[in-house]
Amino acid sequence: MGYNMADDSNADAQGSLPGGEKADPATVFAALAEIIYQGSDANEMYAAICVAATLIVPGCDHASLLVKQNDRYITVGASDRMAARVDDFERRAGEGPCIDAIEEETPQIETDLTTPNQWPKLAAILVDETPVRGAMGFRILVDKRKGAALNLFSRTPNLFDLESAGRAAVLASFTSVAINAVARGEDATTLRQGLLSNREIGKAIGMLMMLNEISEDDAFELLRRHSQTLNIKLADVARAIINRRGQLLTDGDEAPKAL
Repeated sequence: MGYNMADDSNADAQGSLPGGEKADPATVFAALAEIIYQGSDANEMYAAICVAATLIVPGCDHASLLVKQNDRYITVGASDRMAARVDDFERRAGEGPCIDAIEEETPQIETDLTTPNQWPKLAAILVDETPVRGAMGFRILVDKRKGAALNLFSRTPNLFDLESAGRAAVLASFTSVAINAVARGEDATTLRQGLLSNREIGKAIGMLMMLNEISEDDAFELLRRHSQTLNIKLADVARAIINRRGQLLTDGDEAPKAL
């Protein structure tokens, strides 16, 4: 399985301004959802997700999607040639943000690969042979299994921050719903609702992770428990948490409904 590469000239131009002004996330998510639920093929969807990462995640210049198939890690989508090249180096080194994100439960983040870090072999290759200086990896569940990861790379050290991680976590959650919904053959209306609600759930999970210093799985479990305890839909609880800037609902609180 290969990747569908975005236009390199555009990607390089965008990447030449690391940390620069990004596109409005709502606009990018809407365009991405349109591509997905219009029935685009898988390669086009994967490429669009990777390009979206470079547009909305602060500090992200390149992005890729890696899938684990029969103990092999395969790049199925990339924003440009550089992202695919970094994946090749990661496979060669046998370590890196994507591999760890698939196998571990927490996001993998290294903001400066020029300093001692958790992937010394990969970092040495990237510093010697590429402009990449920061990397993040976020797990994507495929059929409830740890089967893929969204990888983000920065040309400038120390640009990835909490906002970067939060937006990347939302995009990874969005991607998980899209991949699984398309695989199940869900219709456009169901897929649209799933993408929109999952975007809010992902944002709420990101808030809970940062404010409470907990893992992604713990944040989701906290969200799920509140949904069950208050007998309120998960998406509505997530929307309330976003509106309340990370504060959980209590008995008597009313969750905002979708428009």
